[in-house]
This record gives sequence, structure tokens and C-alpha cells, in this order.
Amino acid sequence: MSLYRFSGREPFIGAGSYVSELAMVIGDVRVGENSYIGHGAILRGDYGTIVIGSGTAIEEGTVIHAPPGGTCRIGRSVTAGHGAIIHAEDIADYAVIGMGAILSLHAKVGYWAIVAEGSVVRNRQSVPEKVVVAGNPARIIREVESRDVEFWTWGKQLYVDLAQQYLREGMEKIGFSAEG
Repeated sequence: MSLYRFSGREPFIGAGSYVSELAMVIGDVRVGENSYIGHGAILRGDYGTIVIGSGTAIEEGTVIHAPPGGTCRIGRSVTAGHGAIIHAEDIADYAVIGMGAILSLHAKVGYWAIVAEGSVVRNRQSVPEKVVVAGNPARIIREVESRDVEFWTWGKQLYVDLAQQYLREGMEKIGFSAEG
């Protein structure tokens, strides 16, 4: 794991959670149980606090940063897609943040809300629960449907299982050899 103490603040990682050795988790970051912090993710709790609930997936290349003296709360069973940028104040349980989405300062995302890929949730914008938002700025395009819940429940479990597999098997660095 790539955990770093900064200015007397240090991360806490819950039981059964996987943090890639290629991720950077800095300062006051608290990760619940059975979560996944992917390769290349950066979680900066250097002058704020990041709290991540159990069963949450922070996928590869995601950047999370808390504001000075503030807290970025990410609930349980949240999916933060590849390359998301999260500066939000609160992401409720079961929310989905699509790949490449941007959540600006003090943004809030409701329970089971889905932020589509590449969307921008602006400063202090609140996304209600159980809606799908898309665009820049993010706008409601529809309500969450049973097919969304079914798909994302499967996807969320996929990352809980992947975390356990990485913990069991680890990664093995292999050398490069040029043939020819």
C-alpha cells in the first residue's frame, strides 16, 4: 500500500479493503471495510478529511481531495468510475459517479443517484436521490430505474470481489524482455 503521513495526519484502512501499491493515500483518509482503491488513484487528505464508506470502489485514476478544514464524505457501496475528479462535500450511499465525471467543491450527490460519464456537478450543486444526471452542468435526464439498480448492484459486488482477489493474490511485477 502507498499510504503517507502528512503533517501528523495519517490514513486508516478498514479490514478487507484493498489499496493498490500504485495509489497514493495521503493524510486524513479513512476507508471503510471491503473497499477498493484502484491503481493510480490519488486521495489527498492533506488539509481536509476524506471518509469513504464500506464496500466502495474508487477506480483507477480517480482523484479525491477535501477542501481546507472540510470533509469529503463518500458513502457505502459507492462506485467512483475511472478518472473521476471528486472535490465533493457528500456522496450518499449507493451513488454512482461515472468515468471522467467532475464533482466540484461542496457538491452533493444523493442516495442511489447516478452521475453520467464526463458530467460536471458544479460548485454547491446538489443532485437529488434516485436520478440520473448528465452534461455540463449536470442536469436530471431521468429517474433511476430497476435495471440501473440491478446493473450497478452487480458492478458494485464485482469490485468488492476484486478487492478480495487482490488481497489474496497480490500483484507480481514482471520484467520486460524484448524479443527479436
